[in-house]
Amino acid sequence: MGFRADALPRGGRVVTGIVSTTARRTTGARTVLGALTAAALLLAGACSGGSHPKGADAPKPPRDTFIGVFSPEDRSTVGTGMIISLRFNRHITDRSAVERGITVTTVPALTVAGHWFGDDRLDLRPADFWPAGTRITLSLRLRGVQGAPDTYGTQSKDVAFLVGRDQRSTVDAVEHTMTVVRGGHLLRVLPVTVGSPEHTTYNGVMVIFDKYRVTRMNGRTVGFGGEYDIPDVPHAMRLTTSGTFVHGNYWSPPEVFGEDNVSHGCIGLQDRKGGGDDTPAGWFYDNSLIGDAVRVVDSDDRVVDPDNGLGGWNLSWPQWLAGSALH
Repeated sequence: MGFRADALPRGGRVVTGIVSTTARRTTGARTVLGALTAAALLLAGACSGGSHPKGADAPKPPRDTFIGVFSPEDRSTVGTGMIISLRFNRHITDRSAVERGITVTTVPALTVAGHWFGDDRLDLRPADFWPAGTRITLSLRLRGVQGAPDTYGTQSKDVAFLVGRDQRSTVDAVEHTMTVVRGGHLLRVLPVTVGSPEHTTYNGVMVIFDKYRVTRMNGRTVGFGGEYDIPDVPHAMRLTTSGTFVHGNYWSPPEVFGEDNVSHGCIGLQDRKGGGDDTPAGWFYDNSLIGDAVRVVDSDDRVVDPDNGLGGWNLSWPQWLAGSALH
């Protein structure tokens, strides 16, 4: 009763090297801030001025540096839909050199390939979802790698994480339901409300990449003006960078869930103010991991873009490989 990512064919067993970087809250404040601080210090040292006495060697032109901010976090456990993502703090012009500077090693062995979204983001994934229990090591060997003219990498580190159980959820916009399947077995069917006819929800596979027990949602930040400003949205899980969430909803009447679509594009689950562990939203939040896939079907909207959040599963394997600098 699960779903495959665009029914993609499985890859071989060879592990390919790749580079990547994505700045997101899943990266962890310590990792991101530490990396950015290190880069700032390196930049300050490289670009500092000073006088040179007559006859001394002419100063060498300053060299810039780049780093890749990665997700998921080191030592984390993620869902089978997780896509490794790196975002670089400089524009990369030599993509193949940078991509060769990263290796993804898996147990069991899987073919992993990268796909560039612009010149500052590289995502990595296998042909289909990771098997449950896969152990993954992301090795960054970017120190001294030239990513652009006079711009060199500084990182040399390994990041290890584990793929947990296989949970996939399908949201049917017509039936107003979310069907949650784990390990091929039905866990629950939850009543939902999705985007209204004026503000439809994206179709396609999206991946949870952030979780907030409570967060503020303000329509002005996503182009809806003053239509809403809710300071305490409970059990919120982010699916796209453009603002699509699965979240608890305490302000709509109970009869809306499973019967009508009234949201501004998010997937709403019944909840109560402050968030309840025994509500549908609380249950789904507690049973979800960063990296779990949520697929929306039969919405009157287009398929989500592959670079909107971790939407890369909406590309076929040949399409994905076409975005690599090494294929």
